[in-house]
Amino acid sequence: MFGRLLGTRRGRRAAAEFFATIAGQARNPVFYQQLGVPDSLDGRFDMVALHVFLVMRRLKGQGAEAARWSQALYEVMVADFEAGVMELGVGDSGISRKVKTMARGMAGRIQAYDAALQEAGDATLEVALDNNVYGTVLETDPQALATLVRYVRAADRLLAGQPLEDLLGGRVRWPDPLAA
Repeated sequence: MFGRLLGTRRGRRAAAEFFATIAGQARNPVFYQQLGVPDSLDGRFDMVALHVFLVMRRLKGQGAEAARWSQALYEVMVADFEAGVMELGVGDSGISRKVKTMARGMAGRIQAYDAALQEAGDATLEVALDNNVYGTVLETDPQALATLVRYVRAADRLLAGQPLEDLLGGRVRWPDPLAA
């Protein structure tokens, strides 16, 4: 696998492509147009964070190579956040602060989503998604939130059933956001 290559240019490119595949799903227009996720920096950050979390959750406890991929995925995500903040014209002194805030936010989301997915019911997951994904929305559409909850549960199950070799090869399958 590519695990030994992650420190090389080829490995970094593979990790960036892996992240791009995951971020592509997070940027699916269905989330923004039909499920009411804010089409903003915050909304897009939260969807990327959610999808990266789901893949990292699948890789957790799957050995050293999976741990390296998970770490590489996180590092590429942080670099992507930094690039996005720079594109917005945030000054050099503000970039570090904004990226640190985003990284701390990611850590909190990982804990909240992981705890919620371990519970049988959906109440905690609803709260976590409402607070994070819909955090800047004045009034969350209950149907959209319920659909997102079902999607996250379906994605977690689908990822759990995917062969580790597929994931480490950058092949990630996702459920249809509206059919979950």
